[in-house]
Amino acid sequence: MLVLGIETSCDETGVALYDTDHGLLGHTLHSQVDMHSEYGGVVPELASRDHIRRVLPLIRQLFGQTDISLESIDAIAYTQGPGLAGALLTGASFSSALAFARHIPILNIHHLEGHLLSPLLSDPAPCFPFIALLVSGGHTQLMRVDGIGQYQLLGETVDDAAGEAFDKTAKLLGLGYPGGKFLAELATQGQMGRFKLPRPMLNSNDLNFSFSGLKTATALLIHQHKTSSQDRADIAYAFEDAVTDVLVKKSTAALNLTGLKQLVVAGGVGANSRLRKKLQHHLGGIGISIFFPELEFCTDNGAMIALAGALRLQQCNGLHELSGSFTVKARWNLEDL
Repeated sequence: MLVLGIETSCDETGVALYDTDHGLLGHTLHSQVDMHSEYGGVVPELASRDHIRRVLPLIRQLFGQTDISLESIDAIAYTQGPGLAGALLTGASFSSALAFARHIPILNIHHLEGHLLSPLLSDPAPCFPFIALLVSGGHTQLMRVDGIGQYQLLGETVDDAAGEAFDKTAKLLGLGYPGGKFLAELATQGQMGRFKLPRPMLNSNDLNFSFSGLKTATALLIHQHKTSSQDRADIAYAFEDAVTDVLVKKSTAALNLTGLKQLVVAGGVGANSRLRKKLQHHLGGIGISIFFPELEFCTDNGAMIALAGALRLQQCNGLHELSGSFTVKARWNLEDL
């Protein structure tokens, strides 16, 4: 079965083709970073309009690259939520219209399900069950994943997500958009140990996170030490060090609690090199297998949506069982699937 995946939840337009027999056949992506950087963050109305302009040319480009025709598509998977309502509606309306015109079913995909399954696009890939650390601009969660649609929330942030804290702190440091990437780059020039920042909820005896207080502590530090570029680099280092320490400690606790030996890390912050190194250092030597998506699949993309749609499709006895609908969910808990 051949699935066309369409992702329009925020500021990336992504489309992909995934075959249940041959895997990912191709994907194309357009990022709106340059457009939104002028405003220092995502402007929802501009994002929605840009998705409208981009989705059809991207699909035509994808068909050209893969030498596959529209008539070969068996189903369409689109991101139903969570995300920006207007952006989601672009993908939903396009997918519904195309599916109606072709008389093929559509699959409503949860954006975070796409992220936590994205390491399955790589080789080697994890097998069920595993622990998933979802770290992005809007979400920081630890999930137990026992199979497709079998997700148990173990812990989540009580305030700012890790990616959100990265972006807000980057703005305090006067860095560009998207802030997390620039903060990580600045941190590579920082000195270890010069500044010490708190590790919120590190010893809370649960699997929840909190990054708002860390952001405030960093803001005070910036106010006290803002005279040189080295100060800024050292502060960036201390902030990144604190966030990644918490993520590693909580992930280790989730593995210990469940007894599972596989950790999947997904979402935009999953591309952070220090987080990857710390997880490999702390967990790699104790028999834990760690799986990261390829860097191109850490950001929002159509490949993860096509993959999730294909896996959902394989759970059905036939295409007639699918009942996709023209709806979006700006807020949507993964456990509600």
